[in-house]
Amino acid sequence: MNAHLTFHHFGLAVRRPDEARKFVAALGYALGAFVFDPAQNIHLQLCTHAAHPAVEIIWPGDTTGPIDKLAQRHANGIIYHLCYETDNIAAALAGLEAAGLRPMCISPATPAPLFGGRPVSFYNVVGIGLVEVLE
Repeated sequence: MNAHLTFHHFGLAVRRPDEARKFVAALGYALGAFVFDPAQNIHLQLCTHAAHPAVEIIWPGDTTGPIDKLAQRHANGIIYHLCYETDNIAAALAGLEAAGLRPMCISPATPAPLFGGRPVSFYNVVGIGLVEVLE
């Protein structure tokens, strides 16, 4: 168990957000305001629910960005990352490594507009997939 990581949300990549919004709204999710992240050229919207995990809807901007190919390959959308929150990134990463996992940084910490400028970084955890860490 990694005491320095707490589950935060699933990241759902879609071509267009309308159907995803309808789906989560039908399940009782509250749709947060959406923002544009110019550094990644993506649109983001966090959807929350009192009893279910949060879902971040992510869709491409007008020019090339990191999820374009993913959204094209998976026309109906795909959950492509898990996000965990931490108060100690070094200890969280050390805990993963101590468990025999290999988190490889693919995007260092940058301010996230969706989370009020809090730093987020992305790791490919070998054998698991993409993990976002929200500090």
